[in-house]
Parts: sequence; structure tokens; C-alpha cells
Amino acid sequence: MENMNLFLKKLLFLSVFIHAAAVAQKPDLRDISHGSVIYKNGYNDQPYVVTLKDKRWFCVFTTGKGIEGAGGQHIVCSTSSDHGKTWSDTIAIEPSTGPAASWVIPYLTPYGRIYAFYDYNGDNVTHLNEKPIRNDMLGWYCFKYSDDQGKTWSKRYRLPVRKTAIDFINEWNGEVQLLWGISKPITVGNNMYFGFTKMGKFISDMGEGWFFKSDNINTEREPDKLHWEMLPDGDQGLSTVELGTVQEEHNIVSLKNGDLYCMYRTQNGFPGHAYSRDGGHTWSKPEFATYTPGGQAFKTPRACPRLFKCSNGKFLFWFHNNSDPGPYNRNPAWISGGVEKDGHIYWSQPEILLYSTNTKDIMSYPDLIEEDGKFWITETQKVIARVHEIDPKLLEGLWEQATRKSAVTDNVIADASGKTLEQKIPLTALPNLKEGAFTIEIWANIKDLSPGQILLDTRKDNTGSGVWISVSRFRTLQLSISNGSVTSEWDTDRGVIRKGTLQHFVFVADGGPNIITTIVDGKLGDGGKYRRRGWGWFDEKLERVNGGNYLTVSKEFQSQIKRVRVYDRCLTTSEAIGNFNSGMR
Repeated sequence: MENMNLFLKKLLFLSVFIHAAAVAQKPDLRDISHGSVIYKNGYNDQPYVVTLKDKRWFCVFTTGKGIEGAGGQHIVCSTSSDHGKTWSDTIAIEPSTGPAASWVIPYLTPYGRIYAFYDYNGDNVTHLNEKPIRNDMLGWYCFKYSDDQGKTWSKRYRLPVRKTAIDFINEWNGEVQLLWGISKPITVGNNMYFGFTKMGKFISDMGEGWFFKSDNINTEREPDKLHWEMLPDGDQGLSTVELGTVQEEHNIVSLKNGDLYCMYRTQNGFPGHAYSRDGGHTWSKPEFATYTPGGQAFKTPRACPRLFKCSNGKFLFWFHNNSDPGPYNRNPAWISGGVEKDGHIYWSQPEILLYSTNTKDIMSYPDLIEEDGKFWITETQKVIARVHEIDPKLLEGLWEQATRKSAVTDNVIADASGKTLEQKIPLTALPNLKEGAFTIEIWANIKDLSPGQILLDTRKDNTGSGVWISVSRFRTLQLSISNGSVTSEWDTDRGVIRKGTLQHFVFVADGGPNIITTIVDGKLGDGGKYRRRGWGWFDEKLERVNGGNYLTVSKEFQSQIKRVRVYDRCLTTSEAIGNFNSGMR
């Protein structure tokens, strides 16, 4: 019996050890390196997917052996039968030996035909003023179709892109059109729509949005009998002088009553948006896109601002949550959830969706796949196209932010309020930030913002390794993290602290992407008008940042701080907002 008890104890210990090891080794699915590779080449872009009737995924994308815009750029397709884990060999829709073919987007009809729409340099324009040029963003808008799930393709057909004012001011005086598109076609009633951009200056300047509509593509099988209408009406596409000359990559979703909503990129650090209430014939005057009508503007660089509509009628918006005017700061990728209300989309505060540990990666041009309550998203850094499974709870949290009023009670490693704030608060060791995370939540009525004051501190004698929150020189609250030799810090947005008012502050140190975020009174910091972003990287050398075994509240702030909670994981933005909405319980 004694030997049996010893055996059972060893077995129990082994099972606990194996479980702990499995939990510790569970990969962060937000890290793009954990995604399934669709294809790798010198250049890969826009991996867009439709789901076939037999549940296989059918992906089209632009590829080439060289960099973007180099010779040999063409379009291909591939299929997956195991939710993106493996992919078939590619089949060329247009060959690498012909003129440049690029930016392919797929559409699946109810009867199973696959259409591929794309740019095609049909006139083989390769020079301007006798100098060689990049030639993948000019020429014709074309399509091919396949009735055998991509094995073979029809001949090429040209879409009737009518010439408008923007064409006649380009370097070819309208003889050549400058255009491309990233808008995956959508179905609205019996109609199909997709957006694209035409430009008035080579290579990509003076852009405006246009939209193709077909009212019979879902039933008509003779391609020469398809109806095509180019919208909006008139001679000017969707743009406005107030948003600058860079207005491009227009993409759309439909609202409940068939109205259209468009988002597109600019070089101002903010995307543009507009609504159409008459099927695309006319549009509201474009404005910088906001989370709510007349509210806070989204921040995103000159990068693809991709919209998605899900089967539940709600929306998702992929962007990069910084206002850098250039095309490079695309890491991490953020996601916001949208809910329709009174004919407008109300967007949630965002979450980090994907990141790369290489901060120079520029993941973009995603597509969303939805099947049986599960979600996946594709992306590319221009070389490797991947697909990633997304936690549905993350998306549900976005859509439920406005109504969520429950506080997170799991993973709490310190909790103090009232008289207990006057003592040293016992604190379990913080996780290793190589892969772990922690969150500090504070309810406080800040009355004194003199710089240099320390509110909370885990260090021994205020020195060495640990974590502390202080008043910065900008009169904000600042989180500092140190291992004794390396220190990183990030603070709340300037101007959000209201002296003499009870407020809710959340600091999240996320060891996956090595990012600190702040959420104040239910709003994620985005930098406001003073900074291009409201989140900051911390040094990857910061792994073990434990100080003492206690969290100390400074005497000066014991009366101003009402409650402190510390979690040994990162709260999502939605969870932090739920804590705020639940009040100081």
C-alpha cells in the first residue's frame, strides 16, 4: 500500500508537471511566426480567400521572385483542405512571363464560379519619358473565371473602366490609366460591388475611389452579357481636397439596409471614411474615420485599412493604431469591432491582433475567413503569406465592450483598498516578461501632479529591479519596469488626468509583443494630439523584473488611491473596460 501511495504521488506530480509545461509552452497565437505558411517567395501580397462548397479554402495572391514591382510579377491560386495548415501547389492565373498582373481579388458566385479581378498592364507600358518605370499599377482592370475550382481559367476579359477627369491629368493624358484595388468584392442583395483606386499622378498620388457594380453576375453565366456600372456618378471619384492628395485603397462593407460604408488610407496618419445611402451613386463628404460619429479619430499610417463584415452582421477593422504618415509602421496589427446603430458603425476600442518580434516587419493586406463560429485571418509582410486562427472570445469582447460591466477576478495576485493601502501589500512574483505579462489597475483621485512623485513601488528601498508608477515630467502617470540594469517606461496620454476626480487607470505590460498599453476611464491611449501612438515598446532584455515581495503605496498617495489590483497576465482592452464599467467594487 505504501508503494502504491508513493506511485500515485509520483503520477500526480508528473501529470501536474506535464500540464504546467504544456501551459508554459503554449504559443502566443498573435505572434505571426506561429501562423501557417500559405506561400513564400521574393514577393507575396494580398492573400485573399473564399470558401468553396466542399469547405476547401481557395486563396488568390500576387507573387514574384523579385521585390514588389519587379519583373515577373503575376497572380496565382492555391487551395487548402485542412483550414490552412497545408496548401496545394500554386496554379498561375496569369503567367510570370507576360505583362505585370497584380492585386488579384476573388469572388465566388452562388453557383460555384470563381471570378478573379486584377490589374493587368495590357499595353505593356514599361517607360515614361524614355526611362524604365515600375509598371504594375497601370493599364487595364481585367477578370478571368474558373468553373473547376481554379484548375483552369477562362480567357481574359477587360472591365469597362470609363475615363474621368483624374485620368486626363496623368502623365499619359488619359491614354494610360493608373489604378489598383484591394477591396474584396461583396454581395448586397443580388448585386456585387468592389472598390478600386484611380490616380492622377504616377506612381500613386492624387488618388480617388471608384466602385464596380454588377447586378447579374450571380446568375448570368455568359461573361459578355454581364452588366457593369462604374460608380459614383459623374466625373469625380470618392475623395476630398481636405484629406490630401493620397486617398487610396478604398474598400467597402454593407449595412443592414444595403447602404455602403467605405474606408481608405491617406498619408496624414488617419484613414478616411464615407457613407453611401443610394447604392454607391453618391457619397457623403469624406472625413477622417472616427470610432463614433463626431468622436475620436482612428490613427493608422499609409497602410491597408481593411474592413470586414461578419455573419452576425457586425464588423471588424484592421489597422495599425499609430499616425506615422509613411507606409512602414505596420507592426503590430490592431483590430476594432463595429456595431451598427442608427445607420452608422460604432467602433470599439482596439486590441492587438497580430505582432512580429521583428519590429521592422510590415504585416498588411489581410483577409478574414469565418467558418462554424471560428475565425482566421491572412496577412503578408510582402515575402511570406500566412494564415492565423483568431480567438473568437477576443472578437466577442470587442463587440460587447459598450455593454460589458463585469470585472475580471481571476489571476489576481494583489488586491488592496481602504486601510490595507496603508500597509505593505503582499505580492506574488510577477511573470517572466520573456513570454508572460502583468496588469496593474488603479482607482485614484489624483490631487497633486508634481513630477517625480512615486505612487506604487515593488522595489526594495526604491532601487534596483522592480516595477513602479510615478508622476512623469509631463504630469502623467508613468509605468517603469527595470531588471536592475535596463529600464523601460511608458505613460498615459497627456491631458487625460483630471485632478480631484475619481478615475480608473490600467497599465498592461505584454511580454508577447513587448508593449505597454494604458487604458484610462475605459479608453485605450492612442497618443492624442501630442504623440503618434499611445503604446510603447519595452526592452526585450526585460524578463525578470521582480523587486521585493510587497507592493508599497507611498504615504503621499494613500488617501488619493482608492483601490489597487495586480494581475499576473495581460488584461485585454475589453476586460479593462469591463473593470471600469463595473465600478470600484
